[in-house]
Amino acid sequence: MQRFEGTKSYVATEDLKVAVNAAVLLRRPLLVKGEPGTGKTVLAHEIAKAIDAPLIEWNVKSTTKAHQGLYEYDAVARLRDGQLGDERVHDISNYIKKGKLWEAFTAEQLPVLLIDEIDKADIEFPNDLLQELDRMSFDVYETHERIEAKERPIVVITSNNEKELPDAFLRRCFFHYIKFPDRETMQAIIDVHFPKIQKTLVSKAMDIFYEVRDVPGLKKKPSTSELLDWLKLLLNEDMPLDVLQNQDPTKAIPPLHGALLKNEQDVMMFERLAFMTRRQGG
Repeated sequence: MQRFEGTKSYVATEDLKVAVNAAVLLRRPLLVKGEPGTGKTVLAHEIAKAIDAPLIEWNVKSTTKAHQGLYEYDAVARLRDGQLGDERVHDISNYIKKGKLWEAFTAEQLPVLLIDEIDKADIEFPNDLLQELDRMSFDVYETHERIEAKERPIVVITSNNEKELPDAFLRRCFFHYIKFPDRETMQAIIDVHFPKIQKTLVSKAMDIFYEVRDVPGLKKKPSTSELLDWLKLLLNEDMPLDVLQNQDPTKAIPPLHGALLKNEQDVMMFERLAFMTRRQGG
């Protein structure tokens, strides 16, 4: 299988490429952590694109249970159909809904399976998936059949670190933490998204962006995706360069700050900071 080298629309650092290729070679689930907005979910899409594989997405919620990834048996629908005299009741498979793992195990072409935001579910969720991800098979008790993967799918699991994952689960994964992009990597990401953007504008916008991130006590630091949104707005509003050049986040809140600051505490903190600096004649 070809090596993952990033794609035209996704800038992958060297250590990320190494992690992806190692996980693919070992056929171990790739567990990706990092700040929200650093491209964890997009990575699975780009791996699928790069190796021309179908992508199967399982978006985990707080109420998601591990068995839903295998299958769900709708006993209530079968009971109702039985009461109505529906012929479908004689075949129990009519009431079994395939889960995302079932889809991945039986896909005609080797797929990339994304288990997105695994840390949203309860703590038992990863443990309950251990055996199936290890063996790449499971039993459907209602129909007495075994669902088995002919070839291990490429599994990408993302986590925002909302809660610790069990050790037994971590042992079975290849782990990679996506560090927040340094200035050089961020420049490469911006070049991909805005190839014709004015270099001075980018340079000044990045100065402000990294200064905002460095402000102590910020509840939610702006992410890569928020910087891209902010640049898009600055271009759309045709923001004069001097507005940014005279900008100092400690003295005035950045223009169109709603793209960067996502809660009222952070906005109020910046307003307070700017007011205090102006009062001191800074």
